[in-house]
Amino acid sequence: MIIDSFVWICFLGFVLAMLALDLGVFHRKSHEVKIKEALIWSAVWISLAIIFNYGVYIFMGKEKAIEFLTAYVIEKSLSIDNLFVFIVLFTYFNVDRKYQHKILFWGILGALVMRGIFIFAGVALISKFHWIIYVFGAILIYTGIKMIFHKDKEIEPDKNPLVRLFKKFFPVTEEIHGGKFFVKLKDQRFATPLFIVLLIVEFTDLIFAVDSIPAVLAITNDTFIIFTSNVFAILGLRALYFALAGITKYFYYLKYGLSVILVFVGVKMTIVGFYKIPIVHSLMVISGILLISVLLSVAFPKNKDLINN
Repeated sequence: MIIDSFVWICFLGFVLAMLALDLGVFHRKSHEVKIKEALIWSAVWISLAIIFNYGVYIFMGKEKAIEFLTAYVIEKSLSIDNLFVFIVLFTYFNVDRKYQHKILFWGILGALVMRGIFIFAGVALISKFHWIIYVFGAILIYTGIKMIFHKDKEIEPDKNPLVRLFKKFFPVTEEIHGGKFFVKLKDQRFATPLFIVLLIVEFTDLIFAVDSIPAVLAITNDTFIIFTSNVFAILGLRALYFALAGITKYFYYLKYGLSVILVFVGVKMTIVGFYKIPIVHSLMVISGILLISVLLSVAFPKNKDLINN
């Protein structure tokens, strides 16, 4: 128990140190994150995840290492869906690129807390009520099928329930005031549109967590593996956004690939009482689906004019 607590403390300390280094040193001043910088940070986070995975292999064994890698791939692939929402959201509010990193930083910090609660609650529920795993499986299958037929809709922030509730109790300015979330005007404190964007980012991640956490619970019920794989996937999401923001439009079939992954993981959960699909096979299937969806997007783009731009 002492070793387990020590490992948790060390990992959380590492995460806090990296966040402090990120915001306090490398992004102390708001600036536009260029593709080169984003690619470097993406490589850093992926490398850290691989190093951590090797550590899991050394200290916890091969099976736990495969569980971590599979969970990480699932979380990373499903988090790509968030990128499309971020792009539309920042475009809608006309958020300057130099302020986007700040919003994503605080949004992801909140996401880590929310997902931690989701993970511990989900593992506790499955441990106490095993039948709930079939409910999670059904939710994933439904979500995957719904995603296939879902058409992208224009974001309407004023219809977001969290935004509407917030505006009832707190006034919001019409203009963006630099990189501030709150400003004081005529002795009254106002929230800025940047804070509204942050609220929607948090709300969006909460919705995505309802799908992604059960998907990882289908791979393992080890709280440490689930939480750490989530953390590495989320922490690398900001860099991934700036690296892929300009080219996500090319991956038209990725959405269908993600929907197939959700259905596959949902089926895996619903048949666990009869047959348990080996983790290695799950990793191969998920990786194969992602690869095929990317290759199809490149080979058969939705709009050929995009290739010439």
